[in-house]
Amino acid sequence: MSRYMLIMRGTDETNAAMMASIDEAMAATGRFIEEMMKADVLVAAEGLDDPRQGVVVDFGGETPVVTDGPYGETRELFGGYFLLDVATKQEAVEWAKRVPAVRGSKIEVRRVAEADEVPLGGESDGQV
Repeated sequence: MSRYMLIMRGTDETNAAMMASIDEAMAATGRFIEEMMKADVLVAAEGLDDPRQGVVVDFGGETPVVTDGPYGETRELFGGYFLLDVATKQEAVEWAKRVPAVRGSKIEVRRVAEADEVPLGGESDGQV
């Protein structure tokens, strides 16, 4: 089994559309979570707060610069995730296709690297 993250990516427009029917969206998401729990594939699921409440720490210069949200020209925002434990990437994709997402949003499917796949000690180039 491998863990895959289904990353919910939306825009200002898709987020506004979801908020316009938030009760329906939450009910559909609740049903989807129940399905994943019954299938014993759900590890975790979290949604993120409004991006205007966040900050960005930018490492582009000599010292980190902290900027309050909103993020300006960002076209897509990471809005939350589902973490699944499934047998194959294709199974993760099939679950992603069932996410009750708003038209225009995207779900990115990424495998979570196992601890033995992450370089340790001198093997790293120092970048995070």
